[in-house]
Amino acid sequence: MSKKSSIPYHVAIVMDGNGRWANKRFLPRTAGHREGVKAVRHTIEACANAGVKVLTLFTFSSENWKRPKIEVKSLMDLFVSSLEKDVNKLHENGVRLKFIGDRTQFSQKLQDKIEESEQFTANNQNFSLNIAANYGGRWDVVQACKNICQKVQDQQLKISDITEKEFSNYLSTSALPDPDLFIRTAGEQRVSNFLIWQMAYTEFYYTDVFWPEFDEQQLHLAIEEFSQRKRKFGLTQEQIEANPSA
Repeated sequence: MSKKSSIPYHVAIVMDGNGRWANKRFLPRTAGHREGVKAVRHTIEACANAGVKVLTLFTFSSENWKRPKIEVKSLMDLFVSSLEKDVNKLHENGVRLKFIGDRTQFSQKLQDKIEESEQFTANNQNFSLNIAANYGGRWDVVQACKNICQKVQDQQLKISDITEKEFSNYLSTSALPDPDLFIRTAGEQRVSNFLIWQMAYTEFYYTDVFWPEFDEQQLHLAIEEFSQRKRKFGLTQEQIEANPSA
């Protein structure tokens, strides 16, 4: 493995276990979500300190609307309050904030906050934070297909031009490199419809730790295991050893 690959450039996380963390303490699930926000702040800082350049967090899936209405409302309120509270600090630290997903189902107030925070941090270059909200991997692929079909219909794109690289340009993550490391907390071992195209060659790391308990030490454990992986991308080990800087 080359030295430059020991730290993942792009980390993607499914932040699971807020509700179970709260249940174990006989607290309402909303208390777990509030603690989860604190873990987000710590993780952003820990990733930046470790040398990670891009962090994508799965905060609310397109399936999460099925949860109890009171919990969904609490999550939406938490989104708004977190943006209001954190965007200035993110900006001061050179963090560029981007939301991926179908934001049209959110309240107008939340949509406005999302738009404002993206514009406010648009020119920052130290670190990229991507929030997947009302996001689904299948939705992402379908939207890309629709946009490509429209381009073909408008004669702006030829069918022969559609390659994997071209297809990726129509995904919500088109400006980002694919994730190097995927982390999921709370013991579940599945991707749950998260970045299903983008994670074709991503290294997966699962931990039993609930998200509110995920801290800098836990992140370092994940990165340490990542650094031991042999990422071949279809090559042989001999080819990698012959060109270790590739």
